[in-house]
Amino acid sequence: MSMTKESAALIGSDKVAGTEVYDRNGNHIGSIEKVMIEKRGGKVSYAVLSFGGFFGIGDDHYPLPWEKLKYDEGLGGYQADITKEQVEGAPKYQRGNDYDWSPRTQEDLYAHYGQPPYWR
Repeated sequence: MSMTKESAALIGSDKVAGTEVYDRNGNHIGSIEKVMIEKRGGKVSYAVLSFGGFFGIGDDHYPLPWEKLKYDEGLGGYQADITKEQVEGAPKYQRGNDYDWSPRTQEDLYAHYGQPPYWR
């Protein structure tokens, strides 16, 4: 059995799932359930977050453009550049269901977070 090593710039996908996520102020808000990777280009496009009660919201899954996350070594997790208001009205889906990943839905998701779509 070989061990996968990380580098300063790379992390294995198995270690991203479960990584803690923090808000702008360093408060823990949830964790990454999974990442969505573009099939053809191989780009990580989204992190699907489980907020588990973040700002009073239940344990639903929230797709978030990957560009809204930055890894913070001091926190040992990702810091999300989002506001309470963005999360309250964010597209989400319930645990056990799947999300509509159609092009229109993805455009709406990026627009919601004020982020230009990664494909443009």
